[in-house]
Amino acid sequence: MNCVHCGKLLPEGSRRDRAYCDNKCRGLASYYRRKAGVPPPPRWQHPALNSDNLALRSASAHAELLGEANGWSPSLVRCAMDGLTAVLEHRPPGKPVKLTEIRTRIPRHASSFRVAEVLADLDLREDDSASSIRSWIDDRTGELPAGFAGDVRAWLLVLLDGDRRAKPRSRTCLYVYFGCVRPLLENWATTRDHLREITAADVTAALSPLHGWQRRNAIAALRSLFRFAKKRGLIFANPTTRLRTEDIPRSLLPMTDDEVLAVQRIAVTPAQRLIVALAAVHAARATAIRRLTLDDLDLPNRRITIAGHGQRLGELPHQTLLAWLDQRRATWPKTPNRHVLINAKTALGTGPVSPEYLKRHLLHQGVYLERIRGDRVLHEALTAGTDPLHLALVFNLSHTAASRYAAIAQNLLDDQIEQTAEMRSEGRAGALDGCP
Repeated sequence: MNCVHCGKLLPEGSRRDRAYCDNKCRGLASYYRRKAGVPPPPRWQHPALNSDNLALRSASAHAELLGEANGWSPSLVRCAMDGLTAVLEHRPPGKPVKLTEIRTRIPRHASSFRVAEVLADLDLREDDSASSIRSWIDDRTGELPAGFAGDVRAWLLVLLDGDRRAKPRSRTCLYVYFGCVRPLLENWATTRDHLREITAADVTAALSPLHGWQRRNAIAALRSLFRFAKKRGLIFANPTTRLRTEDIPRSLLPMTDDEVLAVQRIAVTPAQRLIVALAAVHAARATAIRRLTLDDLDLPNRRITIAGHGQRLGELPHQTLLAWLDQRRATWPKTPNRHVLINAKTALGTGPVSPEYLKRHLLHQGVYLERIRGDRVLHEALTAGTDPLHLALVFNLSHTAASRYAAIAQNLLDDQIEQTAEMRSEGRAGALDGCP
């Protein structure tokens, strides 16, 4: 390409919309154009907007509209059009594009997520990619001994999809169950070749070193695995039939001063301080914090709605909200996202931040939201009385959770009363010993 004014060859690697070799030529061309009364040339447009391919032209126009609605930068819109050109230029109109093709064919500088978003709006995207959890199941079970891999894989798939008599389990359940079963299977593989060879004595010996929640989760996972194997005819007898899980008493103590100072030292950004304030004052869960929207806030009247439960906005959350909203407005002034917490990725769309956002900002640095939330509920039970109904109404808890917190608070109060009584009795005994 050559400069429009002087005709010099433009430097290699120049932008496609570059028309002049430097600012001097740009200024001279503008001067002579105004002097001659010639209108300025039309702005550069992406070639996809004028393509002969109707599908590409309509997809590029839709990308432009979507970028304007979601606050995409001009460079992001151009990159999305480059990706659309790569997958639609030589494709017959109306034929959908597979998601795996989008991820492999578009240029490196283009965003496959944005290209897929544009095509999905036009019903031109076909999702043929394997689920990440299914890939995880295939990879992890492939590492097991050959005699156990097929049965464990079938078990995990049933947990994932469910069957006629069982509902699908969450991904977290699959991760926990497999994490409990895997070391036991690898240990049994040294002397056993199949699940049908595992006896009740083997199960008891494998569980003997485990205690507490580790033992409880391992028993639940083994019972699920062998129940599945018995139902499918993979084993002759279920070695976990007589296994029973023991109740583990829940204990919760108020946060110490060192823990509070550590949280204050770690939570320094406006987003971190807002998350901690919502958990410490309103006992908000991580999911409720992520899904909190601007429509849930009533700052003039100091009201907030968390998980559908309206309550008065505390002073600390009010101040942290104002600080975060100021930063949010300055960083992403044109974002269409109505969620309170957003980042550079979600600011271009309308969805909430991912759970990894909270983990990266707090959990990976040693701040546990559930610990802060539990401390807030326990503090309320210790100060306002161990009434489960009061806790359920204030924090929108279930009756079971409210009763558990009330019982823990009552145990702490009873222990405090016993300690006070012992100290008083020891003081009286010492006073009597000092008497002549």
